[in-house]
Amino acid sequence: MAKKLLEMRSITKEFPGVKALDNVNITVEEGEIHAVVGENGAGKSTLMNVLSGVHPFGTYTGDIYFDEQLCRFHDIKDSERLGIVIIHQELALIPYLSIGENMFLGNERKRRGRIDWNQTFQQAEEYLRLVGLDENPRTLIKDISLAKQQLVEIAKALAKDVRLLILDEPTSSLNEGDSRKILDLLLSLRKERGITSILISHKLNEIAYCADRITVLRDGSTVETLDNRAGEVSEARIIRGMVGREMTERYPTRPNTIRDEVALEVRNWTAYHEIYTERKVVDNVSFKLHKGEVVGIYGLMGSGRSELALSIFGRAYGTKISGTVIKDGQTLELYSVPEAISAGLTYVTEDRKDSGLILGSSIMHNITLPRMDFVAPRGRIDRDLERRTANEYRDALDIKAPSVEQHVGNLSGGNQQKVLLAKWIYSQPDVLLLDEPTRGVDVGAKYEIYQIINDLAQQGKAILFISSELPEILGMCDRIYVMNAGRIIAEFVQSEATQEGIMECIMQQSKGEIGA
Repeated sequence: MAKKLLEMRSITKEFPGVKALDNVNITVEEGEIHAVVGENGAGKSTLMNVLSGVHPFGTYTGDIYFDEQLCRFHDIKDSERLGIVIIHQELALIPYLSIGENMFLGNERKRRGRIDWNQTFQQAEEYLRLVGLDENPRTLIKDISLAKQQLVEIAKALAKDVRLLILDEPTSSLNEGDSRKILDLLLSLRKERGITSILISHKLNEIAYCADRITVLRDGSTVETLDNRAGEVSEARIIRGMVGREMTERYPTRPNTIRDEVALEVRNWTAYHEIYTERKVVDNVSFKLHKGEVVGIYGLMGSGRSELALSIFGRAYGTKISGTVIKDGQTLELYSVPEAISAGLTYVTEDRKDSGLILGSSIMHNITLPRMDFVAPRGRIDRDLERRTANEYRDALDIKAPSVEQHVGNLSGGNQQKVLLAKWIYSQPDVLLLDEPTRGVDVGAKYEIYQIINDLAQQGKAILFISSELPEILGMCDRIYVMNAGRIIAEFVQSEATQEGIMECIMQQSKGEIGA
């Protein structure tokens, strides 16, 4: 029988007005990859924050045993001393410091009371090799991709003599290829170095691929632990534990809502990088959106998807932008975000926490922010009208919160995403540019967001749907444009689109560029 490395017994954690964890129990065996799954708000991240000392002893009830020893962590340093290292969804790296400096920040390599830079960069290079990253440790973090930053975080954990590695949504911002590299690294670290991992992810195919056992949380309580060592736990079985019911359809059906009228046409659109202004990130792109149509844009990371949408949205990104935007037959000249909003366009960002929402402000203020003039009929904000309006959107989008006065930062990821959608729907757009609208939300919340998107299409809205998840693109979109290296390289109607066909287009295009 495998040795128990970790036991968390009867863990209960309360925040003002909310019981986030209710008598949670979990056991992790030495040398396993143990997945923790559940809907947004189920308590996954809170449980890991208790384990790692982010929520210190005394702020929760229950016991933590590591290596059969009772532990009472007062901060994250206490847990790290025992080899428990957590990598949060928002990476804790400083962009303008080097890889080596980031890896040993707070864990400096010293000699005679001063930082030994030779040892720092030498050891950084050794740990980078362990995670398969061939980068100069003096390279700045801002100059490497998100996938490589995730590997730097794992190398940083190895440098702390990690025994239990906790990863909270490590692949949420990565494409399928980069995600698989992270998962294969976890399998390799388990096999070659005996490192135990706890993996939190909403991507159930990844859980089924690498997890030995799976603990399911629901509403802050432990539901069950499934044994996947034979690789036989299906996604449907995991979903049933998470939501408490069978989900026979992952994508809601939508009748044909496409109208003949073209809502938005973009012609010969080109944009250059904001910093490296000689680098073209959007290259002569043209496309159309009809009213009532959901059109997908799929491409691997770096393909230019987000840059395309942002540059159209009032030139929110890019330099030397050229091309034509036509809405309802009229050419638009949009040089700012307010101009784009006034013209009936919205952009729902892929990064809700940093650039989509004000986490320290209320649901009400976040929703009404894009068009404050709607709740200020005489030039002053009518607070009663603002509250009624916010309540209407809370009810319509089923945002789970006791009051619209609640701070958005206290909501689960799925409910934050609904607030972000409510904010832009409130601006009364005709065209919605949705960039990863379901990133970091669970399968139940995804379904609700899909329904919201379908409802908008039925109202005649035109929707550009950007996603790095091919099944989502295939399940939701009427037409699909494929992007690679800043260009649209293919177009599919839904009935003819397949994962294999789309990926083959990208691979063939990439081969052509390498050979050119």
